[in-house]
Amino acid sequence: MTASSQSARSHPTLDWRDGVIPVATRFDDPYFSLNDGLSETRHVFLGGNGLPARLIPGFHVAELGFGTGLNLLALALIAKAPTRFTSFEAFPLPAPDIARALDHFPEARAVADPFLTAWAKGETRFQLGTVQAEIILGDARDTLAAWQGKADAWFLDGFSPAKNPELWSPEILAEVARHTAPGGTFATYTAAGHVRRALQDAGFQVERRPGHGRKKHMSTGKLP
Repeated sequence: MTASSQSARSHPTLDWRDGVIPVATRFDDPYFSLNDGLSETRHVFLGGNGLPARLIPGFHVAELGFGTGLNLLALALIAKAPTRFTSFEAFPLPAPDIARALDHFPEARAVADPFLTAWAKGETRFQLGTVQAEIILGDARDTLAAWQGKADAWFLDGFSPAKNPELWSPEILAEVARHTAPGGTFATYTAAGHVRRALQDAGFQVERRPGHGRKKHMSTGKLP
């Protein structure tokens, strides 16, 4: 997950909950759900964006908050056609920490080696199955505005809006809309009212849906 104004190459300090779940001490927030992160990814980000049904050749997924790459791996597990993936990350984790985190998810870890090998070499563009991935490092408040692409689906997966408000600001969410193709969608685990209102103001038709696990609600939306 992402965002803030520190150097893009600075590594976050981690605590390991139960020895397997990385928690960013800067944000006091885990990198994935304590209630089965891979299951949450599938429910929120894949299901919330209507994937894999929409994955036609050339489909472009973008993400705020790369973290451990778990969402990318979940996408790679279902993508049959050539798919593009772009993620924005301010605080990239070192490959050994990512590998340790992914060991908690054997299904995702089984397809992660091409990513981990590239990441350990400092490469931010790599191929993972049918997915062509690019991770854009730096503060998303700068890098997203400069990005030339448009996504068909967004995974909004920054740390909690209460703990990482910069990544959920109206300005950032307006940039998300500006970088969304007509008919494009977003999904996020949060149902915070100010986030939903900002996405509506940016032009999305926003819907609140049942969340994953103990989370009562999540949000999805579509750009007309």
